[in-house]
Amino acid sequence: METTPSSVPPWLETLLTTAFFTVCRTHGDAARSECNMYCLDCHSDAFCFYCRSSRHQDHHVIQIRRSSYHDVVRVAEIEKVLDISGVQTYVINSARVLFLNERRQPRNSKGVAHICEICGRSLLDPFRFCSLGCKLTGIKRHGNASFILEVKNETLMERRGGGSQQDIIYPRTTRKSPSITKSRRKGTPHRAPFGS
Repeated sequence: METTPSSVPPWLETLLTTAFFTVCRTHGDAARSECNMYCLDCHSDAFCFYCRSSRHQDHHVIQIRRSSYHDVVRVAEIEKVLDISGVQTYVINSARVLFLNERRQPRNSKGVAHICEICGRSLLDPFRFCSLGCKLTGIKRHGNASFILEVKNETLMERRGGGSQQDIIYPRTTRKSPSITKSRRKGTPHRAPFGS
């Protein structure tokens, strides 16, 4: 049986294999019954907006979104609990996101400056991985990356909450993000002059 490296949170592998955007069995007739939420405390199946209100109210929940039929999560949500350094991010609908899993792409490295170390997907910027899934594979293979946020050489800080529940606090780190090209145009487009 394969063990999870200590640099990987216990909920991450379940998150990456969870099926999202199915109809909730309990609230299927409701307007917002799409299962696009994931609880980091329970780390079980995806659930809908109504399930969150009733069963995960005080839990740490993230929302999964879709981009071109692939699951993404907003950087603002995931970077609070996970070190996402080395993973390519994108701006979609004015929000910075990253992909949960690898997206298949034919291997063609001609003219491509940056590629994912695991799947070979072309990247826009000098990152190591195209998705959280590829970073997880990289950690398992090489162990030279981590998902655990570090603050002053200490990893996860734990504290006891009320009752028997144990809360884990993932401290936030500050990272410099790579520079982003503002415009990809080669120049100003010009129209052909009208004929006389």
